[in-house]
Amino acid sequence: MREETKRRISASVETFRLPRYAEIPNVGLYLEQAAKYIGEYLAPLGDTALTPSMISNYVKKGLIPSPVKKQYSRDQIAYLFFIAVAKSVLSLDALAGFLQLQRRTYPLETAYDYFCREYEGLLRFTFDLEDTFDSDSDEDSDEKRLLFTCIVAAVQKVYLEKCLEAVAGEAEEVSA
Repeated sequence: MREETKRRISASVETFRLPRYAEIPNVGLYLEQAAKYIGEYLAPLGDTALTPSMISNYVKKGLIPSPVKKQYSRDQIAYLFFIAVAKSVLSLDALAGFLQLQRRTYPLETAYDYFCREYEGLLRFTFDLEDTFDSDSDEDSDEKRLLFTCIVAAVQKVYLEKCLEAVAGEAEEVSA
């Protein structure tokens, strides 16, 4: 892969940042607004968007609570960010198990902010934007190891897809 292509791939994640729990709007977002809000943040990563019908399905399956007055709260949006990232590497049943585990072990704000920091750090490391990756955790629990493994799988999938897109783009440039 050409150096220029590698730089272009890395640029797509260089400034990527998920909103922290306290930064997620707490005014309540309608279904379309929630899907758009999440999609705008995740757009640089490729196919991680959630459609309104997907969100409704996650409510029906019990992954997140039903909206109140058709509005999704900060908690629900945080869960949806995790689901959007993890859905590419976990089944719905595994996602449900993950969310149940989180609810039993860590407050949502703590778990979500940890997820954001680890995900962003691994993205930067995997895309060669940082030379080292130091996990944000000073606690080595089974729950954190499971989450870390999920994050690694999701990051590797994003990396693989970005590289394959770049290789396909190079091939098109050569044939043009």
